[in-house]
Amino acid sequence: MNDDRRPLAVFDLDGTLADSGHRQHFLEGSGRDWDAFFSAAPQDPLLTEGVSLLRAHAEECEVVYLTGRPERCRKDTLAWLASHGLPSGSVHMRRDGDRRPARRTKVETLERLARRREVRVLVDDDELVCDAAERAGFRVVRARWAVTAPSMKDAQEREGRT
Repeated sequence: MNDDRRPLAVFDLDGTLADSGHRQHFLEGSGRDWDAFFSAAPQDPLLTEGVSLLRAHAEECEVVYLTGRPERCRKDTLAWLASHGLPSGSVHMRRDGDRRPARRTKVETLERLARRREVRVLVDDDELVCDAAERAGFRVVRARWAVTAPSMKDAQEREGRT
């Protein structure tokens, strides 16, 4: 249902709804294999804590997915959402080649969304994204239910890849 009166609940994917732990090894060391990392995303299991929160918010809000995955992963991402029966919603992805930190790209998207609708909440596992969103005035739920490798955190901030 796309009801312009409903507030938005914005959810990250990796580390929030999708357990990317099985593919984080592709990011270890200096020879990071981004193609393999993203190619393995369709095998991500669900993170039940995040999905429960998503379903609860979907009762009152329109769901929006906001991910640092590059646009080239859209087909796999949409198939993953559908295969797990997650609520429908628009999916905002990083432009291919955009290497800015997620804390910048995601807050820019939140601000753009907020010009048209109330953004009730952002749920994300990236502490720097959460900090930046809170500074920008958004309500944040920090997804701390998944284990994130240091290599993944580095990739999120310094390499602008997730």
